[in-house]
Amino acid sequence: MKKTMIVVSLLASTFLVFAGCSKKKEENPEAKVEQSDSLESIEGVWEGSIQIPNQPLLIILTFEEKSGRINIPVQGLNDFPLTSVTLNDLDLYFDMNIQGQQITFDGEIEQEKITGTFTQSGQSFPFELVKGKEDVAEKGDLMQVKAKDGTMYGQLEMPQGEGPFPLMIIIAGSGPTDQDGNSLGLPGKNNSLKMIAANLATEGVASIRYDKRGIGKNMPLGGKEEDLYFDHYIEDAAAWVQLAKKDERFSKIGIIGHSEGSLIGMIAAKKSDADVFVSIAGAGRPIDQVLLEQLEAQLPVNLLDESKTILGKLKQGEAVQTISPELQSIFRPSVQPYLISWLHYDPVEQLQKLDLPVLIVQGSRDVQVPASDAKLVHRAKKDTELLIIENMNHILKDAPEDREGNIATYTNPDLPLAKGLMDGIISFFNGNI
Repeated sequence: MKKTMIVVSLLASTFLVFAGCSKKKEENPEAKVEQSDSLESIEGVWEGSIQIPNQPLLIILTFEEKSGRINIPVQGLNDFPLTSVTLNDLDLYFDMNIQGQQITFDGEIEQEKITGTFTQSGQSFPFELVKGKEDVAEKGDLMQVKAKDGTMYGQLEMPQGEGPFPLMIIIAGSGPTDQDGNSLGLPGKNNSLKMIAANLATEGVASIRYDKRGIGKNMPLGGKEEDLYFDHYIEDAAAWVQLAKKDERFSKIGIIGHSEGSLIGMIAAKKSDADVFVSIAGAGRPIDQVLLEQLEAQLPVNLLDESKTILGKLKQGEAVQTISPELQSIFRPSVQPYLISWLHYDPVEQLQKLDLPVLIVQGSRDVQVPASDAKLVHRAKKDTELLIIENMNHILKDAPEDREGNIATYTNPDLPLAKGLMDGIISFFNGNI
């Protein structure tokens, strides 16, 4: 996997296929079935990806009796109706029309799998879908909180015994990342945040983790990409803390923020008057510096110079309309409001505003955020505790030194959390909650 995937992970970026697609359902006619009386044999949810070189594009299809819908989480396309669906024996064809572009999927069904060819604007790539399985019911209760544009849902994990218990709000990282720490842009799960919640419960600490707006249970809150701001994530996290503070089942309330969730969490901790804060694998520098560091290894000089110019303007709050096609996936106009709002925050400055116990955790084999970032914020606020976990990578698992082996852990849910991670967190809690 090339470094492009890391940029996507950090920035919630997408790529050029489907570029400029609209999210308004009314712009596409209602799906219909052609040459087939019913889609009963394939009804349900199918998940898979279009095999774009170096960067598979996750897609989720839902087929009903006489209609179909597609979700493309990385691009914020939610429940977009297919124009037509044709099922003839084991041959399946479906298409969609976005702003005059016909996008087609021509496939074949074999047991619980659909394989075929995706075509757009003369370009074709293979795609593959597998029949989704219903998730096993989570242990715990579903909670809800009032958020901007509607109701947000979260998963509560409670320890056994009688409370009140301390409670941690767990915030996921960037991109289409769900409450369990799994990126919908990758073909597999790691379940890192789900494992943290389970481990906390065994140690007498409750937790709430939640899908970000536009993901999973909170997909309806996604809205249009151009209307999403970094501050929305901050407000969501703060709302969960404020809700928990009113609940008699809980004592002290803290935040655990992973990756991008670290910056979100430290700002929300100040906003909501949280009691403790834990940063895991969070960047220690403004995101423009982190992004440019990554792009230096990927782009030719002309595109790197353009990226620097674009980021400079965005940091001043100025939108950029003219962007090279190669950079549309990162700097397209619809994502610029989010980037502008994100660039407004410096992790060092935000951490220095906190007057509460803080633990900074980082892995020595994180290929996305180096351990030097954790050391940077620790030096800037010396009353914080610093914990460097040897061999831990960005998704909180023990990882080999080679890059390929490291990335392979991102989609292996059978791997446990890195050794020393939970011991370090629980030790910190024992002295502060």
